Amino acid sequence: MSEPPAATSARLLIVDDETNIRTALVKILEADGYIVAAAGHGDAAVAMVAETVFDLVLTDLKMIGASGLDVLRAVKQRSPETEVVVLTAYGTIETAVEAMKLGAYDYVTKPADPERLTHIVRKALEHRSLRQEVRQLREEVALKAAFEHIVGRSLPMRAVYETVRQVSPTMATVLLTGESGTGKELVARAIHNRSERKAGPFVTLNCGALPETLLESELFGYERGAFTGALGMKPGRIEQADGGTLFLDEVSEMTPKTQVDFLRVLQQREFRRVGGTKPVSVDVRFIAATNRTLEDTIRAGAFREDLFYRLNVVPITLPPLRERLEDLALLVTRFMREFCQQYTRPEKTFAPAALQALRDYTWPGNVRELRNLAERLAVTVPSRIIRPVHLPSTILTGERPERSMTIPLGIALHVVEEQIIRKTLTEVTSHRERAAKLLGISPRALHYKLRRYQIE
Repeated sequence: MSEPPAATSARLLIVDDETNIRTALVKILEADGYIVAAAGHGDAAVAMVAETVFDLVLTDLKMIGASGLDVLRAVKQRSPETEVVVLTAYGTIETAVEAMKLGAYDYVTKPADPERLTHIVRKALEHRSLRQEVRQLREEVALKAAFEHIVGRSLPMRAVYETVRQVSPTMATVLLTGESGTGKELVARAIHNRSERKAGPFVTLNCGALPETLLESELFGYERGAFTGALGMKPGRIEQADGGTLFLDEVSEMTPKTQVDFLRVLQQREFRRVGGTKPVSVDVRFIAATNRTLEDTIRAGAFREDLFYRLNVVPITLPPLRERLEDLALLVTRFMREFCQQYTRPEKTFAPAALQALRDYTWPGNVRELRNLAERLAVTVPSRIIRPVHLPSTILTGERPERSMTIPLGIALHVVEEQIIRKTLTEVTSHRERAAKLLGISPRALHYKLRRYQIE
């Protein structure tokens, strides 16, 4: 009993120099639902596979001119996923076995039995389809691993993904720009994980979180005796990233001297440790990030123009959340699922009115602010459905809370300063960059004050 006709539009090529056999094979396979082309000799088949990708090629082995093995080699060179089935007479079984060693799926002896022929063709195409599915699944897994927690299907995010795909396999330096909380470090990690350096280290350094002297030693390392307390040699972040990627966040906060020294690293791929005399060569890929407009910083004389051009080889601008609101539901749903699992809470969903309230909000803290909100709701809301009543008033009204505090007379100035810093950090959920901006000071100055007042 024959198998039912195949519901398929697979493209097949029949190659045989005997007209009667070729015509019969075409009719058998067309009746099974396939799109079938034919070639009368091997040379014609080689020319056809060079122009068209077929799903399966059925070829005779013994032909005038190019043989079936020649056709097989041409097919596998042009399209390795194309399956090849060879036709052979009883006296050439050894040649058929050789063909299978070269990549043929199977062989059919002449005269071909129609049922066996269609059965083998079906199995060969199923095998091809399975291989394609496995490849696609592997690509999807690799893509998910590479992009990690980056979520979004909006047009701006698709542009980001495409640039990441293009730049990742290269050594090009990347400059990530965008507002605070847009996910610049996640994109940097995605570039590293999609590169040939993914087995190497991914090292990060926040240039705005360290004072000038500490930034220099953290970046370049130091030799024993370079300064008081330098009891031994310590490699810096550049050296730690050898063979991998160094991600420099808040690169606009680099001091002028550090900018000069770092420019030399970008140009020559070598540096000197603090207190050292010998150059150290490194193989490092650099990715920098900033939430400032560096062109404005250059005009203000705070950033070197030549360093900017060295960093800005491939620029990637991350869109703020308010410009990719179509991703909001996807983001908040993923964050909520993540935190419910983390805190062993029942899974929660958002009512349509609550989602609309989230879309109407401007999100000055971007994705980071949305993530913090999801964690808060996962922990504090007992209901499995998040409704507008559960959302903070700032989300519903679009207004920021009142930024004022009462200070009685007679309190020391340093106490007032500490209270203002603590209140500001509470306001921005301990986000240092935003706190520094609200306070009108640099992140480095805020770092000093946090240490002075022992604020965690």
